[in-house]
Parts: sequence; C-alpha cells; structure tokens
Amino acid sequence: MVYCVYMHPQFAPICRILKIPFLLNYRTQAGAAFLFGPRQTGKTSLVRAQFPDALYLDFLDAEVSARFDLDPTSLRRQLQSGGHTVVVLDEVQKASRILDEVHWLIENLPVRILMLGSSARKIRREAKNLLGGRAQTVDLFPLVSAEVPDLDLERYLRQGGLPAAYQSNDPMPRLVAYAQTYLKQEIIDEAVTRRIPQFQRFLQCVALSHGRQIQYSNLARESGISRDTAQNYFQVLRDTLVGFDLEPWRESKSRRLIETAKFYLFDIGIANALHPEPLVPMPGTDAFGRAFEHFVIQEVRAYLSYQQKQVPLYYWRTSHGVEVDLIVGQMRLAIECKSSLEVSAKDTKSLRALHQEYPQARRLIVYRGPHRQRTEEGVEVLPWREFCRELWFGELV
Repeated sequence: MVYCVYMHPQFAPICRILKIPFLLNYRTQAGAAFLFGPRQTGKTSLVRAQFPDALYLDFLDAEVSARFDLDPTSLRRQLQSGGHTVVVLDEVQKASRILDEVHWLIENLPVRILMLGSSARKIRREAKNLLGGRAQTVDLFPLVSAEVPDLDLERYLRQGGLPAAYQSNDPMPRLVAYAQTYLKQEIIDEAVTRRIPQFQRFLQCVALSHGRQIQYSNLARESGISRDTAQNYFQVLRDTLVGFDLEPWRESKSRRLIETAKFYLFDIGIANALHPEPLVPMPGTDAFGRAFEHFVIQEVRAYLSYQQKQVPLYYWRTSHGVEVDLIVGQMRLAIECKSSLEVSAKDTKSLRALHQEYPQARRLIVYRGPHRQRTEEGVEVLPWREFCRELWFGELV
C-alpha cells in the first residue's frame, strides 16, 4: 500500500494521505500527466510539496498566461537552457494553446510535465485527444476519511471536505462566497452564459434536488430556462468537476427499473451553501440522511479513483420505489446508507429485495451506530468508521 503524504500549509492538523501511485512514479518517469480537481481541493499544495524544485507556472496570473499565449515556445527555450526536469502548469485550462508545446516537449526532451486544472472542458474542446493518450489523468477529491484523524462526521456533513472549510469555525461565509463567486466566474470563463442571475437560480434548484434523480423539465421550469439550456448547464457542471452523475442499474430480468441518473455536487458543504437559505443538516432530518449518503458515495468514488480501479458505480431502484443507494461493480457490493444510530428490520427491506435477483452481491448497511452486526438474512451492518477503514485498506473493493 503506497501513500503520498503532505501537510496542508495553512491547516497543519490536516494531512492529505492520497493513494495516487503516479505521483510517486512521476519522480523518475518522463512524460505528462493531468491532475484535475475543483478549486480549493489542494492540487497546488500537494504538487508543490511533492516537487519543490519544479518550474512552476500559474496561468491564473494574467501576465504568465498572456506571455505563453503569445509565445508558447518560450517554455521550450527555458527548458533547453537547463535547470529543470519537472514542470508544473497550474490552471492549464486558462492557456490550453500550450498543450501543443507540451506535446513537443515530451517527445523531444527528458522532462516531466504535470498539468493542474479545475476544468477539463476547454482542454477537451481545444485538445480533443488530451495529447493523444500520452498524458495520464487523475482527479483530486475533497478530503476523505483516511486523511483526517478522528474525522468529525457531523462537522463534515455540515461543512464538507474542502480543507479550508472543514477547518473553519465559521465556514458558511467561505462556502457561500465559493458558490456565488467562483462558480459564477467559472461559468463566465467558459463563455456558456452571461445570464448569471438565471444560472444562480438554476444552481439553487440543483442544490434542492441534489442526490436525487435528474428531472430536466422540472428543473428548467423552476429555473425559468428551457429544457435544452438545463441539460447544457448540467453538462457544464460535470465538465468543470462541480458535479457528477450516479447512473442507475439497468439490467434486470424480473423487475422494471428506474433508468434516470442521479446528480451529486462534488462537495457536501458546497451543496449546503447553494441552498436558497444555506443549509445546516441536523441529525434526524432528511437533509442529514442525504448528506450521509453523499459522504459514503464520495468515499467510494475517491478510493476507486486514487487506486485507479476502473469499477463502475450505480444505484438500484425499482419502479415501485424500492432502492439501494450504491452498487459497486457488477453487483459485487450493494450498500445502503442509514444515518440513524440503530438499524431495524425495515432498513434491510431494499437489500432483501435485491438479494432475490442478485444473490451473489455482498450486502452492507453503513450506519452511525457503534456496533458491527449481521442480520439473519446475511446483511452486514457496519459502523461508518469501520466501513471507511476497511474501504481504504482495500478490504471491500
């Protein structure tokens, strides 16, 4: 098990422990790689800690961006003069013309080029093949349980996993500013729309339906936009890494299944801040349960991504409303998330129904209680801390 560790420079108690083997391998291998992730997840801090002697270029700096936009080959001349074997291009989507130069460099010079970005949208549009498959792509997520000793779950479900927000004693102004300023600016930069108030209403509607099935027509009507515009906005959120889909399981011989994807925002704290009235989930509420479900799904997504395991994720829901929150792989593992402190017989109903058709699936309930259990039907009940520990030690997937 390989760990890559660094201390966040502003928040010493938080230590990012990331299972990203390519960062360690990258020390000795020439080539290029992308590290994508929403802003404030810690991409720059991580890379600066791993490669302190690298040539670092920040394309959020207008002067740097303009210089390389006018003359991308100046990077070639700078590297040919010697002194650097690792180059970090931060916010590379701001200067995607430089990708042609990166292509030349990795073909002709023994350099390692690490490109950081908060959006793959422009890069995919202007360099459709991402350097013809020559560059590995890795995503950086908000903090996960393996990175925060003694994770305060209720704090996380209120404040999310952005390092600055999780550490803050007053996170909501920071989260609201992120939601209102950064997300708006990202959309303006993408030149998708100039109608920011309209887009802000759309984001609020997304937050209200966060973690539920996507209903484009309903969201369009509530946001005052067309259905096509709503679909386009959703795609922008995916491309700018602000949200992701959880696809439905569609294969069944005996049941009629729901075939509409769910949409989740990338961070629980941001989802709370985007509500018309910023949300503070409290135990026992529906909002708290949805936040807990989001937390479990995000843990599994991050683990699979950091381990570079190509394992698909789904949810399972019948037309009669019987639902299992998360399916890992081809019915390898089925997970129900319960934010309560106890598990009753009715909490196993969905897993019992799934077992009738897919007896091979390992069935888990993850809950906030303290005791590990196993029901008569063979459903394993795991406290959330045990679930996270076994997940990150590779014992579940």
